[in-house]
Amino acid sequence: MKAMSSARIREDAIAMFQSGLKAVDAANAVRRYVRLENHILTVGDKRYDLDDFSGVYVIGAGKASAEMGRLLEEILGDHLISGVINVKYGHARALRRVEVNEAGHPVPDEAGLRGAEKAKAMLGLTGESDLVIFLLSGGGSALLPAPTRGLTLDDMQRLTQSLLESGADIQEINTIRKHISTVKGGQLARLAFPSTLVSLILSDVIGDRLDSIASGPTVPDGTTFADCLNILDNYSLADKIPPAVLDHLKKGARGEVEETPKAGDPAFTRTQNLIVGSNIQALLAAEEKAKDLGYNCLILSSSIEGETREIARMHAALAREILASGHPVRRPACLISGGETTVTIHGRGLGGRNQEFALAAAAALDGLTDVVVLSGGTDGTDGPTDAAGAIADGATVGRARALGLEAADYLRKNDSYHFFEPLGDLLMTGPTLTNVMDLRLVLVG
Repeated sequence: MKAMSSARIREDAIAMFQSGLKAVDAANAVRRYVRLENHILTVGDKRYDLDDFSGVYVIGAGKASAEMGRLLEEILGDHLISGVINVKYGHARALRRVEVNEAGHPVPDEAGLRGAEKAKAMLGLTGESDLVIFLLSGGGSALLPAPTRGLTLDDMQRLTQSLLESGADIQEINTIRKHISTVKGGQLARLAFPSTLVSLILSDVIGDRLDSIASGPTVPDGTTFADCLNILDNYSLADKIPPAVLDHLKKGARGEVEETPKAGDPAFTRTQNLIVGSNIQALLAAEEKAKDLGYNCLILSSSIEGETREIARMHAALAREILASGHPVRRPACLISGGETTVTIHGRGLGGRNQEFALAAAAALDGLTDVVVLSGGTDGTDGPTDAAGAIADGATVGRARALGLEAADYLRKNDSYHFFEPLGDLLMTGPTLTNVMDLRLVLVG
């Protein structure tokens, strides 16, 4: 293979990322698993004769749910009666039979509450002869706020903010969310029963755990009120959350409030849960594109988590090893990984885990040639920014220094966005209408 310029390697990295996005496009995800022929709706390995149902209804929540709904409208045609979907602001689609509401994420807002109430009202009108299809994707937990009796939206907002700032992981956050909601933790399945319920899920969690994706509205919940109190203790949150929330959780732990539905609950006897898209699909598509472009590939894992900077340094170390010894894969090489890392905030800058990954990797690769790193969120939004992530190489730190930007300073401030912006190296996709965590690429030409 001929020598590869840094510009060429960068172009290849972007092409691989775009291939990964295409593989987990929400409409494509639904199309792979759902089809209708002669009134028989096939969903994965199950078949539903639509002549046996009085009507088909759709509800949904998440960044990708409107795009999933668009394809479902196309498949179902006149069989679909109506529906309600909540999406993040900027992620709406104009649908014919399904109402699409834009709402707040990651902190829930009034618009999300109104949409959730509409979805609950619709479920209250369906019965045993109806089919309900639930479209769920990342962000669904915040986008389907339905506080339990005695709690308010303000309580949920303050709780969410406290949890996000505490360092609690998403499983711990969702454990508490489930126990202050009327739909999370399997409770949406309880509301839908005895209707037949089909849940189509785009996974944005490590390991594709159904009870973790958007707080598991349609699957049994293995967590308890006691678990919630333990989490509050672990992060010293008891005096930082709304008193009404703490009181509710304590009542639940004493058995004064009904637990979320567990395995064996009748609510799940008429429910099908199907994952239609996940991180590994994006990684495999990126790998296929990389091979087409002439790279030798190695997928590290779709389940990488941990502190972003540490994970970045590990990826950089692998790139150095490839340059030095040809291991773990010979050049031209492409390392691919997925999952979702975390950033411990020390500064007051702007950025997200993918931009911080690229910045930390750039610092570790300073001065090397023929190495490019790209890290991007598949939903097109990295942290509270309009960037999906960033791209960097061995010359990034030097180029930045020529502009008066010191990588170490911007890392210390958690200000990766303002580091990459003047370099023109932010990865800008806009809303992708999908969400399967992150895609990271290390290319050695």
